[in-house]
Amino acid sequence: MDKKWYVVNTYSGHEKKVQEKLLMRASSMGMEDYIFRVIIPEQTEVEVKDGVTKEKTKKLFPGYVLVEMIMTDEAWFVVRNTPGVTGFIGSSGKGAKPTPLQPYEVDKILNNMGMSRLEVSTDLAVGELVKVTSGPFAGMEGKIESLDLPNQVLTVLLDLFGQETSVEVEISQIEKA
Repeated sequence: MDKKWYVVNTYSGHEKKVQEKLLMRASSMGMEDYIFRVIIPEQTEVEVKDGVTKEKTKKLFPGYVLVEMIMTDEAWFVVRNTPGVTGFIGSSGKGAKPTPLQPYEVDKILNNMGMSRLEVSTDLAVGELVKVTSGPFAGMEGKIESLDLPNQVLTVLLDLFGQETSVEVEISQIEKA
């Protein structure tokens, strides 16, 4: 089973509490192998008022949190029954499991926050096979030649016209093959 990102609906203004409770419940119920990250999509805005510059954190989607998880019956139960959670987005109800976000949707949200969908330290390694999902090399597969973590860039060996060629791609443009 793959870990995927899901959108969870919460009471408005309770996003932080839901994040804390959900991580606490995942830990106390032994679900760390199924529930990984809980993120509140936020953006920092600079506001100048009366000549004073202030930084404000603004929620991109008030009333929603993103949860990276492996969808099992137990994990689904833990998230749904967390205090403050009203349900999953993309579920038709009637006991149907929700549909996960597409990788490009998650990338767009996380890139705005300066984050990556892939946890580079654990998900990617030199020599691993990856697939390019966007850009001029979309659809091609290759091996990771090197990782540049601070710049969120990696070098991938792609087969271009029968010859292995090193190509730099952003981490947001790839997924595991």
